[in-house]
Amino acid sequence: MKNIFVVRGVGHASTAMASYDAALAAANVHNYNLTTISSVIPAEATVEVVESAPDLGPIGNQLTVVEARVTTAESEQVAAGLGWTTGSGPGLFYEATGTDPEIVRQTVSDGLSSGATLRDWSVDNRQVIVETAEGRPDTDSYTSVIVVAAYGESGSLFWDWLICIQWQTIYYNKADTDILCMTLR
Repeated sequence: MKNIFVVRGVGHASTAMASYDAALAAANVHNYNLTTISSVIPAEATVEVVESAPDLGPIGNQLTVVEARVTTAESEQVAAGLGWTTGSGPGLFYEATGTDPEIVRQTVSDGLSSGATLRDWSVDNRQVIVETAEGRPDTDSYTSVIVVAAYGESGSLFWDWLICIQWQTIYYNKADTDILCMTLR
């Protein structure tokens, strides 16, 4: 089984990006380069909600995620929601953000229903997580809220491709097989 870890975080800082980084740190996914993907959960995956992401590999690696993210400079409440459906086959994630947590929750739920219907999938399990925070009324302060689904272990940003070509030469009923391999960077 492959694990997908669902984590959440809230961050406050003097810039929008710094508050986002603080929210990622609260979820322990701040030391990875996040690659955001769409919403399909592979059939062999298990979705697990955790307080903080476990060690998912070396610092600086690429981490594949589905992410709900909102940042505000206002004193209003903000909410980020992530939901998923799973069953005997593949599943779906759906994310939404806003200022009213109940509307965010309903938007996620409606999206999951629409996505499952579109694909004609039978899904037995449905979960929704909504994280909220009050924006800080301080001058020059930002608040970010995230809910992230991290797909397993991180991977290197630098890929080495090993390409092998196999061919056979036939000499009067005797086959001779050769293989040529090269690494591409």
